[in-house]
This record gives sequence, structure tokens and C-alpha cells, in this order.
Amino acid sequence: MAETERSVTTKSPTELESLPALFGRLGDDVLKLMDTKISLLRIELREEITNYVRGLILTIFGASLALIGLALLGVAAALYISGFMSAPPPNHYALGFLAIGLFFGLAGALLSLMMKGRLAVRELMPDRSLEELRKDKRWLKHEINR
Repeated sequence: MAETERSVTTKSPTELESLPALFGRLGDDVLKLMDTKISLLRIELREEITNYVRGLILTIFGASLALIGLALLGVAAALYISGFMSAPPPNHYALGFLAIGLFFGLAGALLSLMMKGRLAVRELMPDRSLEELRKDKRWLKHEINR
């Protein structure tokens, strides 16, 4: 036992770190950790926003297709109804508009509904980074309260 006491007391002051130096290093390490976590949070947020914007653009595109389809359906219906009047029968035009209008309307509605469903499920909160920050906070509180 005397051997171990002598080995501790024989260390030079440069070998033993003072308590303020240890706290300073701990503070620097915590700042580096938080800086890294915030960088990861920024990256994850940028990724989430990019995916959300991409889905939003596809939803708007699908809605635009659906509106074009609706407009063509309106024109087709107008031409078809005009065929029953005393004017010359343009029914073949009406059926063409009707087919194209149904195609665009269905494709646009399907795309919009699919993307709306995907966007509704997706959250903008970066769950992974927030969970890591929560873990770090719990660890830091535990270390401080020791």
C-alpha cells in the first residue's frame, strides 16, 4: 500500500491535471459534440426538406394534370352535347377529347393522391438527430449529477 501512495505522490505537477483543466477539456469536448450534432441535424433537415419539396412538386404536377383532364372533359362534354343540336355532328372530336381528358384526369388524380399520401406520412422533424440530442442531454445530466 505504501508503494502505491508513493507512486501517486511522486508524479510531477505536469502529469497530474488540475480540476479546472479537466472541466475546461470537458467543456471543449461537449462543445465539439454539440457542434457535430448540430451539423448532423442540419444535414438531416436539408435531406427531409429536399424530399418534402420533391413530393410537393410531384403533387402539384399531378394536380395540374388532373386540372387539364377536367378541362378537356368539359370541352368533350360541350362538343358531345352540341352534337345533339341542329349543328353538324362533331361526335368524333368529342370522343377524342373525352378519351384524352379521362386519361389525363385519372393519371393526375392518381399521382396527386399517391404523393399526398406519402407526404402525409412523412414528418419534417429529423427524428434521428433529435433522439441523439436527447440521449446526449440525459448522459450529460447523469454525468453532472454524479
